[in-house]
Amino acid sequence: MRILITGATGFIGCRLAQRAAAEGFEVVAFGAENTPIERTRKATLESAGVSVQVGTLSDLELLRRLVKGCDVVFHLAAAQHEAGVPDEHFHKVNVHGTRDLLEICAEARVGRFVYGSTIGVYGSALDGALDERSPPRPQNIYGVTKLAAEGLVRAERRMPFSIVRISETYGPGDGRLLKLFKSIDKGLFPLIGGGRNERHPVHVDDLVDGLLLAATRPEAVGETFVLAGSEVLTTRETAELVAAALGKPLRSIRLPLWPFYFAAVVFEKTLPPLGIAPPWHRRRLDFFIKRFYFSLEKAERLLGYEPKRRFREGAAETAAWYRAQGYL
Repeated sequence: MRILITGATGFIGCRLAQRAAAEGFEVVAFGAENTPIERTRKATLESAGVSVQVGTLSDLELLRRLVKGCDVVFHLAAAQHEAGVPDEHFHKVNVHGTRDLLEICAEARVGRFVYGSTIGVYGSALDGALDERSPPRPQNIYGVTKLAAEGLVRAERRMPFSIVRISETYGPGDGRLLKLFKSIDKGLFPLIGGGRNERHPVHVDDLVDGLLLAATRPEAVGETFVLAGSEVLTTRETAELVAAALGKPLRSIRLPLWPFYFAAVVFEKTLPPLGIAPPWHRRRLDFFIKRFYFSLEKAERLLGYEPKRRFREGAAETAAWYRAQGYL
């Protein structure tokens, strides 16, 4: 089976490409090379025998060449963590880029299009566990544009598709939770707001299992799935398990939420017009505010999805990888 992975130099895309190549798939990897960690992932893939084509979603001729002959396309490339950029950037990459790629894939008669979406389309859990039927309420431009792209995928009738809403993902190779590990490793973790908000993280290898099931199971066609991990944790419990993985006691200081929220609003309003990226913004507070936990019943029933990794073991594995890279 020949597969194309967009966003292959991202955390999830890189792990998926490595796994798919190891299992005998013919992998076409496509991604960016704008940051040191993206360059490192590109080198990692190439050392595993996976050639990486660097480019952007606006290069339609390149995409046509890469899509040709592919059985499955995993679309993981997205604008996500950029700060200080206009909303139009997110629309251009997440909405227009997905629209163009869908058209190219349909013309090439791709066998299945797997779209990597986000639990950010929900905004936040308010009344218990969320599932695929829960109404979306995105609260930032990333979630808004990912939800809009989901609509484009569903409207495309010329090829089979699956949509996967991805929960907070961690594991070796991750850069997003590095700040949490570093803070605890240095000895003092600021716990903003008390740390009682729930989260439902997924180990990257469990997620890759789910993505491959969404690409190959006939029951997945035309469906949307939430993929999360095996356990729900509060932010404080998450920090405690990270501390245990680092072999250190958790020394935390509880801080009120409102000064940080107020500062974020001020920074967001005043600094971008001056061409300055805000050092603090509201999306950084999501870690301490938002509640996300899910029912996995649909993914378990239709895909046979079964997340196996516990956070305690996954955090230890992640900490070992950070140390091996010299990050801790």
